[in-house]
Amino acid sequence: MPTSSSPRIQHPGLAQKIMSAAEAAALIPAGANIGMSGFTGAGYPKQVPQALAARIEAEHAAGRPFQVNVWTGASTAPELDGALAKVNGIHQRLPFQSDPICRDKINAGEVHYLDIHLSHVAQHAWFGFLGPMQVAVVEVLGILPDGRLIPSAAVGNNKTWLEIADKVILEVNSLPPIEMEGMHDIYYGTAIPPRRQPIHLTQATERIGEPYLRVDPSKVIAVVQTHQRDRDTAFAKPDAVSNQIAAHIIDFLAHEVKVGRLPKNMLPLQSGVGNVANAVLTGLLDGPFDELLGFTEVLQDGMLELIKRGKMTAASATAISLSSEALKDFNEHIAFYRDRIVLRPQEISNHPELVRRLGVIAMNAMIEADIYGNINSTHVMGSAMMNGIGGSGDYARNGYLSFFVTPSVAKGGKVSCIVPMVSHVDHTEHDTQIIVTEQGLADLRGLSPRQRAQVIIDKCAHPDFRPLLQDYFDRARSKGAQHTPHILGEALSWHERCLATGSMLP
Repeated sequence: MPTSSSPRIQHPGLAQKIMSAAEAAALIPAGANIGMSGFTGAGYPKQVPQALAARIEAEHAAGRPFQVNVWTGASTAPELDGALAKVNGIHQRLPFQSDPICRDKINAGEVHYLDIHLSHVAQHAWFGFLGPMQVAVVEVLGILPDGRLIPSAAVGNNKTWLEIADKVILEVNSLPPIEMEGMHDIYYGTAIPPRRQPIHLTQATERIGEPYLRVDPSKVIAVVQTHQRDRDTAFAKPDAVSNQIAAHIIDFLAHEVKVGRLPKNMLPLQSGVGNVANAVLTGLLDGPFDELLGFTEVLQDGMLELIKRGKMTAASATAISLSSEALKDFNEHIAFYRDRIVLRPQEISNHPELVRRLGVIAMNAMIEADIYGNINSTHVMGSAMMNGIGGSGDYARNGYLSFFVTPSVAKGGKVSCIVPMVSHVDHTEHDTQIIVTEQGLADLRGLSPRQRAQVIIDKCAHPDFRPLLQDYFDRARSKGAQHTPHILGEALSWHERCLATGSMLP
């Protein structure tokens, strides 16, 4: 039997289960529900999914059908989503993805995609709504002598996968620094109704769990050793548009402090993924706020820099996803960051009641907003999936303040991101407080639909589209019910024109 050649695998029994990725992939049955680790390009298995893709390709070449259902924490990387999608190996995917090959398969109708609020995934799995999980494939940084697992750069749904899966395959990645040990806080106090108890978290970065994941060693059927880094998350430097959006938000937050609706150190910050989100966080470096706290899903470059510069005291997340430059700094100063970063399961990081209890300030991106404040975060032109809703709904509905941000136009100015009616609704007007583009900020709190419409048109629409929106709104108010005026025959005409001509402009 093989023995461990790595000091990271210290459990004698599990050391006897070391094998190649191909041997491990051979243990996964066709049609299996597979729980994969990974959250926004961090902590996903690297070798087993690629070996499984090679096996599926060979099976297809031999004329034998073979697909699996893939459940994760959030998006992964080309080695997982891309590899399996390329060989038509995915039948069903949930709850979030961002891979271009997988996206194409979804929009071609070749993959069944379940776009789920991230806070719902673990509980739906526990409730049995999604069916049984045959196999979990989870990346860890090490295995302790007693079988406990050192989590990796993403916790995500790993706790749940390890608990509910019939069988477990562990990928032990020796590349990330082992000094991350102790950064994690795995809470084992959750339960399903009617046995649920309150989660005793009252401060954004306090610890309520333990540093390690648990697994029943008898369920582990394979241990695969890897030495690979996570997906390189490249963030563009903030451009003029992103900087303008950030400036509007910072000015607004400063005003909220001034009038007494926020404390001087604000409230815990959540920031969605992407360049605009990072620009906002970068703008806070020179803002008037100190002793900030983070309570978010993914810790990116902007939040890491806030911690490094002493503007943010500490941050809680479920994953760390960094650019090469930021990752180098993280690895070189791991002891400093370990004392200031807490990584949790996403059933804690995205828990709606905790978001509301802590008073989180939520900032998330969108594809488009309509004049009444409905938000489309997921679908291009109403039908084509981009990535998914992710955790934006968890935070938007429950946050103390909720921002949705976007440039006012896309496709070189041909597409307006403020439209008469969104082509798909992810967040209704009832969950939208503040919309921000580079043109300005629309504070929708306490406004009726018609009041919201005028503020959004005046503050957020691009000048090329503002007169068109105003004309639509004025004509809609000339007849029909006046609570939320619409001209139904024209409400989606901008999208129809764009599909026909490539532009929303007449």
